Amino acid sequence: MSDIQLRKVTAHIGAQVSGVDLAKPLDEETVSVLRDALNAHKALVFDDVDLDDEGQQAFARHFGDLTTAHPTVPAVDDAPNVLPVDSEQGRANHWHTDVTFVLNPPQASTLRSITVPPYGGETLIASSAAAYRDLPEPLRRLADTLWAEHTNDYDYAVPEEDIDGERAAQRAQFTSIKYRTAHPVVRVHPLTGERGLFIGGFAQRIVGLSVGESRKILDLLQAYVTRPENVLRWRWSPNQLVLFDNRITQHYAIDNYDGQPRRLHRVTVAGDVPVGIEGKESYSIEGDASHYTPVAA
Repeated sequence: MSDIQLRKVTAHIGAQVSGVDLAKPLDEETVSVLRDALNAHKALVFDDVDLDDEGQQAFARHFGDLTTAHPTVPAVDDAPNVLPVDSEQGRANHWHTDVTFVLNPPQASTLRSITVPPYGGETLIASSAAAYRDLPEPLRRLADTLWAEHTNDYDYAVPEEDIDGERAAQRAQFTSIKYRTAHPVVRVHPLTGERGLFIGGFAQRIVGLSVGESRKILDLLQAYVTRPENVLRWRWSPNQLVLFDNRITQHYAIDNYDGQPRRLHRVTVAGDVPVGIEGKESYSIEGDASHYTPVAA
């Protein structure tokens, strides 16, 4: 236990972890230390990991039951819990929290580098807790009262000339089951009690407001999430794993590597149903995700 070391990467988010071998089974005390570190730093980076898909899943299981790869997108062959994050199959260059369009989005995500481009391809991870703390008091009071509708049928904002047959098929697959879920704009973290802005790219509308009104408010709040001071910009190296708390972060994969191959594998841990500051739980409007994720206790 004394061998585990944490080095902060930025003031508000991120720490590098050394002194733990993720390829070996972890004892309860080690898992507790890592959980506490995740609660404190929101994102943990592990270098020189010797993991395959099975090992990545075994590590993620220390934090809870796994989801399948995705509600609508196929998994890696023979690994139903592993999602290929492959530049050849689309690029997640928009701010989002993973799978917030379902009732209980993952509590945590792990990303493992498989193919790293020689330059670019960083992942940005933002602390939505720091964003909430940054809000001026009048905005904070407003955000506390709001709920947002999240959907996988979101506005891609891609020019028509850029949508070829393959990309159209990927979009059709992503939305093959339509999901709509209402979540509190301010989510209370179940372990720390911290409040964070629970919005991102899948949040399309504020409940009770028009699309136009919603967009103005969501853009205003999102600007606090993506402040540079609240963002970890991680440059991938081979054999790295990043674990981040999906309940209180957003992330963005930068498309700045000239179309060169970039592939990560993602494994996610099942989450609880989000709760707002008044104790009210999120509610589903459309779509059943029970095939994708159990509900964490």
